[in-house]
Amino acid sequence: MIKSGIYDYIDVLDKAADASYLRNEVLANNIANQDTPGFKRRDVDFESVLTRELGKSKYEYLDDKIKDIHLNHLNVKSRIDREAYDYSYRLDRNNVDPETEQVELAANQFTYKGLIQSMGDEFSRIKSAIK
Repeated sequence: MIKSGIYDYIDVLDKAADASYLRNEVLANNIANQDTPGFKRRDVDFESVLTRELGKSKYEYLDDKIKDIHLNHLNVKSRIDREAYDYSYRLDRNNVDPETEQVELAANQFTYKGLIQSMGDEFSRIKSAIK
């Protein structure tokens, strides 16, 4: 099979959109559990996973780094926010701040929309090149 690399950026954008979608669900779950005693907020951090993978590449240019990335290693899961784990200003030990979660959710929705738009732009470029 011939690998042209034409979809490399789209594959990375797709993985980032998946992570953003998962983060949306996790943030919504945090908001839903804002009154649950002892609940600890969770978050999804795709950016540091992608940065770490790009940093492992031996190549200098982004195009080459993207080709070198192994997308199956970019497994993103929700995790308990360890830096805020012990911190709670509430007596019930819940560490969810609803206002912060709402801001994070709104920002993440902009990120998701931008990623989807970028994928559409990449497909448009490919379509123009094929014509």
